[in-house]
Amino acid sequence: MRQHFYLILTILLLGMVGERDLAMGEAVIDSGKRETATLGGGCFWCLEAVFEELQGVYRVESGYAGGDGPTTYREVCSGDTGHAEVIQLTFDPEVTSYEEILAVFFTIHDPTTLNRQGADKGTQYRSVIFYQSESQKQFAQSVMEQLKTDQVYDKPLVTQLVPLDRFYRAEEHHQDYYRDNSNEGYCQVVINPKLAKFRQNFADKRK
Repeated sequence: MRQHFYLILTILLLGMVGERDLAMGEAVIDSGKRETATLGGGCFWCLEAVFEELQGVYRVESGYAGGDGPTTYREVCSGDTGHAEVIQLTFDPEVTSYEEILAVFFTIHDPTTLNRQGADKGTQYRSVIFYQSESQKQFAQSVMEQLKTDQVYDKPLVTQLVPLDRFYRAEEHHQDYYRDNSNEGYCQVVINPKLAKFRQNFADKRK
């Protein structure tokens, strides 16, 4: 795999221009606009911890999408419900664009491993973008095509791109998991390296 810096640069150059408003030489703090994005890339605890530190993100909820009807964590872990563990984030597109959100997403997880992120295995851990508008779909398609063209990864992308039917919020004890349990083994071994990668590559986008 090539250096993540090249991946980040490629994605940002595709769409970052024109997505930022400047006022008095500084980025807009809060334009009042809100959009949502729904992403799956392994355990939702990992994604939630990272995106909670991203500027312009006002809420991150862990949950489930892509399966049939409401569900529980225990049912999703069986791998039989069709759901993926996802986060749904609410963000200000004038502060952090959808393009930048995808840049973070493709940097902190491996989109070439089918139904697996590290030791987490199963369809519930698949790499997936649930788009909520035609513009989100088109941009995600262009990003993934560019990643393939530039051969950023040594293996083919397996990230699914599917419309969001419905997001189901996970049980309360899964919300803010890293914030409440940062000293636990999983957080130290699995989540901390993802946070370190985000903090290194997106230092100017941290809250």
